[in-house]
Amino acid sequence: MMSSNNSLNAADLRDRLQTLASREGIRRWDLGAACSDDCSVQVDRGEAKQLKASQRSSITVRVWNSDGLVGITSTTDLSDSGLEQALVGAHTASRFGNPEDIPEFSPLATAPLPELDRPLQPRQGILPLLDTLRDAEADLLGRHPAIQTVPYNGLAESLSQSLYLNSEGALRQMERTQASLYLYARAEETGRKPRSGGAVRLGLGSSELDVQGCISEAVDRTVSHLDYRPIETGSYRVCFTPEAFLSLLGAFSSMFNARSVLDGVSLSQRDSIGSDVAVPFFNLHDDGLHPGHISAAAFDGEGTPTRRLSLIEGGTLRNFLHSEATARAFGVQPTGHAGLGAKVSVGPDWFVVGSNPQVSSGNSLNHRTESGPFVLIEDLSALHAGVKATQGSFSLPFDGWLVNNGERVSVEAATVAGDIRSVLNGIAHLEADSKITHRGVSPHVWVDGLSITGEA
Repeated sequence: MMSSNNSLNAADLRDRLQTLASREGIRRWDLGAACSDDCSVQVDRGEAKQLKASQRSSITVRVWNSDGLVGITSTTDLSDSGLEQALVGAHTASRFGNPEDIPEFSPLATAPLPELDRPLQPRQGILPLLDTLRDAEADLLGRHPAIQTVPYNGLAESLSQSLYLNSEGALRQMERTQASLYLYARAEETGRKPRSGGAVRLGLGSSELDVQGCISEAVDRTVSHLDYRPIETGSYRVCFTPEAFLSLLGAFSSMFNARSVLDGVSLSQRDSIGSDVAVPFFNLHDDGLHPGHISAAAFDGEGTPTRRLSLIEGGTLRNFLHSEATARAFGVQPTGHAGLGAKVSVGPDWFVVGSNPQVSSGNSLNHRTESGPFVLIEDLSALHAGVKATQGSFSLPFDGWLVNNGERVSVEAATVAGDIRSVLNGIAHLEADSKITHRGVSPHVWVDGLSITGEA
């Protein structure tokens, strides 16, 4: 369990809030809270670069006044006086609530929760983490003479708690442990540009992280880019790795976000459900309960249970991601994708890309055996700058290889540009094998006719 000053007891908290709310004449309230106990380490050439241990808590309280308007406040103080201040503050703020946008309790806030098999793992603490990361860095540096530094690295573990309560009896509480390792190596050869590559591993606990696998992948990726050449500007058949395709999809997730649709900042409109948005053999689900999803939660910020949701089925847009408020506006049920705030946010959990078993692509492409020419894109950069989510367009620097006659050569520097709608409708093939990544699940995805600009 957490240390007592940072631990949440949902039943105790509910009873205290109920008492305080009654005393203040507040009938309707809810509360979302998150606490975490984190520690992380970074190293630089065998020396500790950063050691960090922190305990964090954030509590959000919403209060509905007698006119039905909502006020909201945040605090980190769980004492009776802190909770009282939060309730009174939210009650006062409710006088200025927006009558045009009034959230309600989720109708599913007391529905049964799904079973999640995520056993809590023991935490090792900072010094064992430091030793592990030091050894990993030394191992990585010794794998190839060109690898000079590991400029970005980190090993972290955390125990976190989240809960949701409301005045109508909702009581949600969960605890989870999580650990992560990332290693990003940099290689330099005389007269050549530095090249880099990295890898990430996630686990329920730091002792179960695949450290050796992470080192080997970081080395392979870095070394594979040492022999680089420029690429000619043109239109290419492209194969995206699972990580690259998921990051591109994630950059345009507002397509599936009901909040973005209502706010007019999405490629989709209210009546887009049922329209064809991708090739007929393409499926996309959001599955926050997937066994590969280390950070899975059984409920969202409003207490709505998490579930597997079909977004695109056979190329057709089937559902949006909803909070309570957006679901009410669309006349549907909340989907378990809400945060808790003054204006409730909506976001995806865990994308799962797959093939529609009823429809064949008509191709049998495989990135391992195809002789080319094609471009294999491993990683996309600058997603925050190179994506215009409301227009659908993107222009992104990438790491990858040009494959021609079976020879694979790293691309020196180039950008790939296109439109997400054209990409989804231009998919040539989804390979049979899917990979669980830290971003979701996807196979290698082949797309025809993408524009690639080499550096002059």
